[in-house]
Amino acid sequence: MVSRQLLDAIRAGYALDWHGLHGIRHWARVYENGIRLAAETGARLPVVQLFAVFHDSRRLSEGRDDGHGPRGALLAEEFRGRYFDLADEDFALLTAACRRHTAAASDDDITVRVCFDADRLDLPRVGKVIDCNLLCTDAARRPEIIAWARGRSESDAEAGILSSWEE
Repeated sequence: MVSRQLLDAIRAGYALDWHGLHGIRHWARVYENGIRLAAETGARLPVVQLFAVFHDSRRLSEGRDDGHGPRGALLAEEFRGRYFDLADEDFALLTAACRRHTAAASDDDITVRVCFDADRLDLPRVGKVIDCNLLCTDAARRPEIIAWARGRSESDAEAGILSSWEE
C-alpha cells in the first residue's frame, strides 16, 4: 500500500528533518504498530498503513503544531488516485484519523482507534510514558504490546519496513 513513489512524493514537500522525531523512522514504527494491532482487532489494514505516512507528513514543527493532522489529510486527498487508491469508506476513515489524531481521545470506528494507538505507542521517542488510559483498544493496552512498542520507540529502532522504504 505504501509505495516508494508515494514516499518520494511526500518527502518532496516534507518541511522537517526526514529522520527527525516525526519523520520516516517514526512513520515506520507507527506502520508496524498498526499492522500488529490490526491483526488483533480487524481494523482495515490499508487505512492503518496509509495513516502511518500521512498523519505527520505536513508538520511544520517538531513541537506543537495544531494544524498538522488536517494538512496531512489534505495531502492524502491530493495524492489519492495518483499514488494510492482507497474505497470511499476507507478514505473517509483515513482522513478522519489524520485530522483528529492529536485532538480526539477515541473514535467509534475500530480502524480509527487503531490508527490513534499505533501513533501513541511511539510516544516514548519524545520522552513520554505510554498511558493506558489514552489508548483506545484492548490490544494496545496489553502489557506485552506496550513493552514491545516502548522498547522500539525508546531505542529509536528502525522498523523492518524502513529498509524497503529507503532502497
